[in-house]
Amino acid sequence: MECGGEPPAVDHDKWRLYEAYNELHGLAQEFDTPFDAPAVLVVGHQTDGKSALVEALMGFQFNHVGGGTKTRRPITLHMKYDPDCEAPICHLVSDDDPTVAHQKSLHEIQAFIEAENLRLESESSQFSAKEITIRVEYKYCPNLTIIDTPGLIAPAPGGKNRVLQGQARAVESLVRAKMQHKEFIILCLEDCSDWSNATTRRVVMQIDPELSRTVIVSTKLDTKIPQFARSSDVEVFLLPPSCALDGIILGDSPFFTSVPSGRVGSGHDSVYKTNDEFKEAIALREKEDVTLLEEKLCRPLAEKEKVRIGVSKLRTFLEELLQKRYMDSVPLIISLLDKEYRSTTRKLNEIDQELSNLDEVTLKEKGRAFHDLFLTKLSLLLKGTVVAPPDKFGETLQDERINGGAFVGTNGHQFPQKLIPNAGMRLYGGAQYHRAMAEFRFVVGGVKCPPITREEIVNACGVEDIHDGANYSRTACVIAVAKARDTFEPYLHQLGSRLLHILKRLLPISVYLLQKDGEYLSGHQVFLNRVSSAFNNFAESTENACREKCMEDLVSTTRYVSWSLHNKNRAGLRHFLDSFCGSDQPIMGGNLGSGGLSQDSTFGSLSNERQDNKPRPDVKLSQLASGVDSSSCIQGTEARLVDLLDCTLWNRRLAPSSERIVHALVQQIFHGIREYFLASAELKFNCFLLMPVVDKLPVLLREDLESAFESELDTVFDITNLVHSLSQRKRDAEVELRRIKKLKEKFRVVHQQLILQQSKPDIKTGESDTK
Repeated sequence: MECGGEPPAVDHDKWRLYEAYNELHGLAQEFDTPFDAPAVLVVGHQTDGKSALVEALMGFQFNHVGGGTKTRRPITLHMKYDPDCEAPICHLVSDDDPTVAHQKSLHEIQAFIEAENLRLESESSQFSAKEITIRVEYKYCPNLTIIDTPGLIAPAPGGKNRVLQGQARAVESLVRAKMQHKEFIILCLEDCSDWSNATTRRVVMQIDPELSRTVIVSTKLDTKIPQFARSSDVEVFLLPPSCALDGIILGDSPFFTSVPSGRVGSGHDSVYKTNDEFKEAIALREKEDVTLLEEKLCRPLAEKEKVRIGVSKLRTFLEELLQKRYMDSVPLIISLLDKEYRSTTRKLNEIDQELSNLDEVTLKEKGRAFHDLFLTKLSLLLKGTVVAPPDKFGETLQDERINGGAFVGTNGHQFPQKLIPNAGMRLYGGAQYHRAMAEFRFVVGGVKCPPITREEIVNACGVEDIHDGANYSRTACVIAVAKARDTFEPYLHQLGSRLLHILKRLLPISVYLLQKDGEYLSGHQVFLNRVSSAFNNFAESTENACREKCMEDLVSTTRYVSWSLHNKNRAGLRHFLDSFCGSDQPIMGGNLGSGGLSQDSTFGSLSNERQDNKPRPDVKLSQLASGVDSSSCIQGTEARLVDLLDCTLWNRRLAPSSERIVHALVQQIFHGIREYFLASAELKFNCFLLMPVVDKLPVLLREDLESAFESELDTVFDITNLVHSLSQRKRDAEVELRRIKKLKEKFRVVHQQLILQQSKPDIKTGESDTK
């Protein structure tokens, strides 16, 4: 098809094929049916002339072209053949709603693209993968899709070009993702005069190594011809050796194009007043290129060389290639239409069945059946199953921490993931609940008592209501319970939040299992929302009640110290006290007659203060506490007791020994609280959060369901809107079914004619036409 003249008449069979594809595209857009058509994906570097070539192929200007980056979003042109459209009719698809398209003039579309480019140029990313989609109806094009991509960037190395290097990676990633579509024909643009320089091909061959679906185009031919000094250089350029290009490219050799500069418009800087003038200039440029090449070669171009020169030749090749793809796809399309017809028929029967089951009794039974099936799926997930895909519904420990909250101590650190069993596995249901509880045991079980300062000890001593002595056992209890409360309360809230997250995740997984087994109540969204809301409310209220029970335990454990609970047993306490006055740290009596211990004497330094030089037998505090009497050490014991009281009761100066006693007592009490809190929290969450899902949820859901059935059945199932919705769906399905049936017949007729053409004998040779 010559760009500068009238197109050849479209034969009747080809017109029927285009018309059938027109209806197929319309059906796919309106009813979201999965029919893919071939497309041409234009790939090239910045300033290679991609957008200009696309405009030349289409025969009209619509884009923002020029030096630098002029395409910052992919532009998708959905071309539809319409023999009645003398001028292109364009619709711009809404960015917000792909189902909405607004008719725009070519000038308005160009202004929109320029505005988008300017907007993105001022942003940090500067490029967007979101396509600008334009639908075009025109008598000079077949049904095809052309996609103009942002130009690849080749930035200079060095640290000062890091921004541009990042943009280059982003654009290349975007283009590579587009090339992954196997049905796309890749139009690879190269702006070079030496085929050994693989600029764009370097990127294309990473996706299409053999170039089996790639058409190579050398752009800006008019600027390259004057660069060649010898005819042999032109020969190699026009027909490069196979080793230079690699692979078997579409078309066997490159195409060469030139697009004249200048824009269409009425302004003073416009070169062409109409698109017809633009097309004529393209045709003239093509003839001039052929003439210049023949002058350089000193010979006329062969026919096989001429069919590679010019935009019109490239367009003809692409049209024939796409037409062949269309025709090759006809049998597949018929098969897809048959499948879609069966699917739509089945959908229509299901809608009829739903409409016939909208009576009160049937709806109640469907609701009760769904209730039972939903609870069955919940129970299955808690007990363990593999029917739900882990890659879709499972969470690793890292995912779980992000979505459900992490166990974070007072120091702000998290427990290392690698120490938690199954941390990297994507779990859900009962397995995920068990892993969360295991992490809770690991974290809380390893919590150490926070540091204790001397100031805290002195402040905790206070003043008794009957004397001004120091009660270090009370001091230790005050510090221990305060530290424990502050330390463990956050873990309680974190555990509740984590387990609630895991329980709530059971809902969407259960819905998936119901849909997978065909047991989901499609169309009854109001009823399903009520079930979802009831389940989530139950989970939240149950978790809150369970956490309050655990808080009661924590409050009681940190309000009153029972030595049998917090310190395990009295023997342990005696053993602890003995460690401070054992044989390795003998306590000698002080010289009470001379005024007792000085103000700076300490419990740990009593061994340095002797009443005399004679050593005395060591008596453990456990002997004092148990009332053991010995005539050999009675006097030393009494003196030692006075020293002890003087250090721990009468003397308010905090001695190192007193500080160590308080530290050790706090550690002992804190450890007892931790052990009790850990066991109590795990038991209560199992009993009052997990178990109610098994034994209380079914009853509560059933009660809520029956109550709604008795008082507000219409609002539960929203019967009025449901009837209206089903009726509309039925009408749409009937329309879709009629269109598919009509389209099937059209494609069958086209298919039969294609078979006849292939079997028809050639008039000249008498052989069958196998073209």
